[in-house]
Amino acid sequence: MEKTIDIDFKEIDAIINRYSGNPEALLMIMQDISDIYNYVPREVIPVLKERLGVKESLIYSVATFYKTISLEPRGRFIVNVCTGTACHVRGASRVMDALSEKLHVKEGETTDDLLFTLQAVRCVGCCASGPVVTVNQETYGGMDSSKAVKLIENYKELRNRVTAQ
Repeated sequence: MEKTIDIDFKEIDAIINRYSGNPEALLMIMQDISDIYNYVPREVIPVLKERLGVKESLIYSVATFYKTISLEPRGRFIVNVCTGTACHVRGASRVMDALSEKLHVKEGETTDDLLFTLQAVRCVGCCASGPVVTVNQETYGGMDSSKAVKLIENYKELRNRVTAQ
Protein backbone atom coordinates (compact mmCIF):
# COMPACT_ATOMS: atom_id res chain seq x y z
CA MET A 1 0.00 0.00 0.00
CA GLU A 2 1.78 3.11 -1.23
CA LYS A 3 0.62 6.26 0.50
CA THR A 4 1.18 9.59 -1.13
CA ILE A 5 2.02 12.56 1.01
CA ASP A 6 1.84 16.24 0.35
CA ILE A 7 5.26 17.82 0.48
CA ASP A 8 5.40 21.41 1.63
CA PHE A 9 8.22 22.72 -0.54
CA LYS A 10 8.04 26.11 1.20
CA GLU A 11 8.89 24.30 4.43
CA ILE A 12 11.74 22.48 2.67
CA ASP A 13 13.05 25.85 1.45
CA ALA A 14 12.78 27.27 4.96
CA ILE A 15 14.87 24.38 6.31
CA ILE A 16 17.53 24.91 3.65
CA ASN A 17 17.50 28.67 4.35
CA ARG A 18 17.92 28.03 8.07
CA TYR A 19 21.33 26.55 7.17
CA SER A 20 22.04 29.34 4.64
CA GLY A 21 22.07 26.78 1.84
CA ASN A 22 25.38 25.45 3.16
CA PRO A 23 26.19 22.11 1.49
CA GLU A 24 28.10 21.07 4.63
CA ALA A 25 24.74 21.09 6.44
CA LEU A 26 23.30 18.36 4.19
CA LEU A 27 22.99 15.81 7.02
CA MET A 28 21.29 18.30 9.36
CA ILE A 29 18.93 19.42 6.61
CA MET A 30 18.01 15.81 5.84
CA GLN A 31 17.46 15.15 9.55
CA ASP A 32 15.16 18.17 9.81
CA ILE A 33 13.19 16.94 6.82
CA SER A 34 13.02 13.48 8.42
CA ASP A 35 11.68 15.06 11.61
CA ILE A 36 8.70 16.30 9.61
CA TYR A 37 7.98 13.36 7.30
CA ASN A 38 9.76 10.48 9.12
CA TYR A 39 11.83 10.07 5.95
CA VAL A 40 13.27 12.16 3.14
CA PRO A 41 10.80 11.99 0.25
CA ARG A 42 12.54 11.25 -3.06
CA GLU A 43 10.79 14.29 -4.59
CA VAL A 44 12.94 16.48 -2.32
CA ILE A 45 16.26 15.16 -3.69
CA PRO A 46 16.30 17.41 -6.80
CA VAL A 47 15.62 20.42 -4.57
CA LEU A 48 18.52 19.52 -2.27
CA LYS A 49 20.77 18.95 -5.28
CA GLU A 50 19.94 22.30 -6.83
CA ARG A 51 19.75 24.47 -3.70
CA LEU A 52 22.88 23.04 -2.04
CA GLY A 53 24.88 22.47 -5.21
CA VAL A 54 25.71 18.89 -4.24
CA LYS A 55 25.79 15.75 -6.32
CA GLU A 56 22.81 13.42 -6.16
CA SER A 57 25.22 10.61 -5.29
CA LEU A 58 26.23 12.49 -2.11
CA ILE A 59 22.58 12.78 -1.06
CA TYR A 60 22.10 9.05 -1.55
CA SER A 61 25.36 8.32 0.29
CA VAL A 62 24.20 10.28 3.33
CA ALA A 63 20.76 8.69 3.22
CA THR A 64 22.14 5.15 3.09
CA PHE A 65 24.97 5.67 5.59
CA TYR A 66 23.02 7.15 8.49
CA LYS A 67 20.38 4.96 10.13
CA THR A 68 18.38 8.05 11.17
CA ILE A 69 17.81 8.95 7.52
CA SER A 70 15.57 6.98 5.18
CA LEU A 71 14.39 7.48 1.63
CA GLU A 72 11.46 5.13 2.22
CA PRO A 73 8.37 6.05 4.25
CA ARG A 74 8.76 5.06 7.88
CA GLY A 75 6.32 4.76 10.69
CA ARG A 76 5.39 7.46 13.12
CA PHE A 77 6.97 5.24 15.78
CA ILE A 78 10.43 3.86 15.01
CA VAL A 79 10.82 0.71 17.10
CA ASN A 80 14.45 -0.33 17.55
CA VAL A 81 15.36 -3.64 19.12
CA CYS A 82 18.91 -3.72 20.42
CA THR A 83 20.69 -6.81 19.10
CA GLY A 84 24.08 -6.08 20.64
CA THR A 85 25.79 -8.87 22.56
CA ALA A 86 24.33 -8.15 26.01
CA CYS A 87 20.77 -7.84 24.66
CA HIS A 88 21.22 -10.80 22.33
CA VAL A 89 22.19 -13.19 25.12
CA ARG A 90 19.21 -11.97 27.18
CA GLY A 91 16.65 -12.74 24.48
CA ALA A 92 16.57 -9.85 21.98
CA SER A 93 15.75 -12.28 19.16
CA ARG A 94 12.60 -13.42 20.98
CA VAL A 95 11.61 -9.78 21.49
CA MET A 96 12.18 -9.08 17.78
CA ASP A 97 10.14 -12.16 16.81
CA ALA A 98 7.24 -11.12 19.06
CA LEU A 99 7.21 -7.58 17.69
CA SER A 100 7.46 -8.83 14.12
CA GLU A 101 4.47 -11.10 14.69
CA LYS A 102 2.45 -8.41 16.47
CA LEU A 103 3.10 -5.78 13.79
CA HIS A 104 2.93 -8.20 10.83
CA VAL A 105 6.23 -6.91 9.46
CA LYS A 106 9.77 -8.20 9.19
CA GLU A 107 12.76 -6.35 10.58
CA GLY A 108 13.40 -3.26 8.47
CA GLU A 109 9.78 -2.95 7.34
CA THR A 110 7.00 -0.46 8.07
CA THR A 111 3.39 -1.29 8.85
CA ASP A 112 0.86 -0.55 6.11
CA ASP A 113 -0.72 2.20 8.22
CA LEU A 114 2.70 3.93 8.54
CA LEU A 115 2.40 3.75 12.31
CA PHE A 116 5.41 1.52 13.13
CA THR A 117 8.80 0.74 11.62
CA LEU A 118 10.66 -2.20 13.16
CA GLN A 119 14.45 -2.14 13.13
CA ALA A 120 17.35 -3.99 14.67
CA VAL A 121 20.20 -1.86 16.00
CA ARG A 122 23.59 -3.02 17.18
CA CYS A 123 23.77 -1.30 20.55
CA VAL A 124 21.95 1.51 22.34
CA GLY A 125 24.42 1.70 25.21
CA CYS A 126 22.15 0.33 27.94
CA CYS A 127 23.77 -3.09 28.22
CA ALA A 128 22.89 -3.62 31.88
CA SER A 129 19.18 -3.13 31.08
CA GLY A 130 18.91 -5.57 28.18
CA PRO A 131 17.06 -6.53 26.19
CA VAL A 132 16.37 -2.93 25.26
CA VAL A 133 13.75 -1.50 22.91
CA THR A 134 13.58 2.14 21.91
CA VAL A 135 10.53 3.84 20.44
CA ASN A 136 11.56 7.11 18.86
CA GLN A 137 13.56 8.74 21.68
CA GLU A 138 12.18 6.66 24.57
CA THR A 139 14.20 3.72 25.95
CA TYR A 140 12.66 0.64 27.57
CA GLY A 141 14.86 -1.90 29.34
CA GLY A 142 14.32 -5.35 30.73
CA MET A 143 12.06 -6.28 27.84
CA ASP A 144 10.70 -9.70 27.08
CA SER A 145 8.21 -10.81 24.43
CA SER A 146 5.08 -9.99 26.42
CA LYS A 147 6.38 -6.61 27.64
CA ALA A 148 7.35 -5.66 24.08
CA VAL A 149 3.90 -6.57 22.73
CA LYS A 150 2.25 -4.58 25.55
CA LEU A 151 4.51 -1.63 24.73
CA ILE A 152 3.29 -1.65 21.12
CA GLU A 153 -0.33 -1.88 22.29
CA ASN A 154 0.26 1.16 24.52
CA TYR A 155 1.60 3.17 21.57
CA LYS A 156 -1.39 2.14 19.46
CA GLU A 157 -3.74 3.27 22.25
CA LEU A 158 -1.83 6.55 22.57
CA ARG A 159 -2.19 7.18 18.85
CA ASN A 160 -5.92 6.31 18.98
CA ARG A 161 -6.50 8.72 21.91
CA VAL A 162 -4.70 11.52 20.08
CA THR A 163 -6.59 10.81 16.84
CA ALA A 164 -9.96 10.76 18.66
CA GLN A 165 -9.42 14.24 20.11
